[in-house]
Amino acid sequence: MRRASLLFLAIPALAQPHYDLLLRNGHVIDAKNNLDAIRDVAIKDHKIAAVAPHIPPSQATKAIDATGLYITPGLVDIHVHVYAGTGTRGAYSGDLSVYPDGYTFRSGVTTVVDAGSSGWRNFPDFKDRVISRSKTRVLALLNIVGLGMGGGNVEQNTEDMDAQATAARAREFPDLIVGIKTAHYAGPEWIPVDRALEAATLAAIPLMVDFGVFRPERPYQDLVLKKLRPGDISTHMYLDMVPMLDANRKLLPYLNEARKRGVLFDVGHGGGSLLFRQAVPALQQGWTPDSISTDLHVSSAAGGMKDMLNVMSKFLNMGQSLPAVIAESTWHPAREIHRETLGNLSVGSPADLAILRLERGAFGFIDSYGAKLNGTRRLTCELTVKDGLVVFDQNGLSRDDWTKLDRNYKAQGADTWDGTLNATVRSRK
Repeated sequence: MRRASLLFLAIPALAQPHYDLLLRNGHVIDAKNNLDAIRDVAIKDHKIAAVAPHIPPSQATKAIDATGLYITPGLVDIHVHVYAGTGTRGAYSGDLSVYPDGYTFRSGVTTVVDAGSSGWRNFPDFKDRVISRSKTRVLALLNIVGLGMGGGNVEQNTEDMDAQATAARAREFPDLIVGIKTAHYAGPEWIPVDRALEAATLAAIPLMVDFGVFRPERPYQDLVLKKLRPGDISTHMYLDMVPMLDANRKLLPYLNEARKRGVLFDVGHGGGSLLFRQAVPALQQGWTPDSISTDLHVSSAAGGMKDMLNVMSKFLNMGQSLPAVIAESTWHPAREIHRETLGNLSVGSPADLAILRLERGAFGFIDSYGAKLNGTRRLTCELTVKDGLVVFDQNGLSRDDWTKLDRNYKAQGADTWDGTLNATVRSRK
């Protein structure tokens, strides 16, 4: 009798699903783990629990069929402007920024890095106003200007470029502040770069430079060959003003010299920083990005940039392979900001995933000056998972058909699926 009772008690435990969520039959691309193959991906307790050729659906509370789709780590966009809601006119610390959640998840993006919209003076407000209220993981590059990108002449004020205070603020929030930023400076001096480098060195974090107005007194070549350290980032790499091609459209050799020094080059598309006349011949000569990013803000989202997947699709149609584009949008940027738990599908990593469709057809893409590139491939997002929760579902892959539910089924409430009755249909046949 005792043995029979023990067997009876063990049966329910064995019947319990082992995983919370299972993505099946998708083509997984994971640069960190050199994976480019059909795999199943299982999630448990908000973490990647297993990646294998076959995981039985019975082992998961919820299984989603991703046949014909690509499963990638959640996209990591390291150049955005999301310090919205302050009411400051004409400023990236205000009306030019966007709230992230409306732009990220629908594009497979789970992590963004605000690129210098706030400085040491107003970062606490940015944290309270946006970072702490967003479902998107929001990290930050701290502007060397104390008031960040405050519009007008704020970013030209060298008196407010305090390396010590900037570094101190970065050390105060090491989980959120991943680097220093200098941008938009119009003067002939190296002051912003030098003080930003000092702050980055003091805080032991990388520097990203948007070179602003290009001046002969401070050549771009000197920035990447003499000023920036290994691991520092030059953004807007295909900007019109970057000296890139000679009169015969050949890539200038100093760029590869800078890369050999360890300087990293980021796309930062934005509203004016990616031109096909720069990018296409440069890519054909091997000048590829270390990271793809959007420079998301109000006008870029409405212009040629649009969103992360649109930028990635441009690089596909300019000749890069899909695995390369995925790497430049996931694992590479995660490494650049020293967040190696992100941008990959290693067991134990946060369960951030993008489930993408590669469409084939006739598509058009627009650069920052309005020129068109015809293309035949375009990435779209079917499903986004953040910390193990479905946060975007374009076509209901994670949902049950209404005909399979009880006639009195109730509204699902939260637009996520977390393995509990609070987030899925409560009444079933």
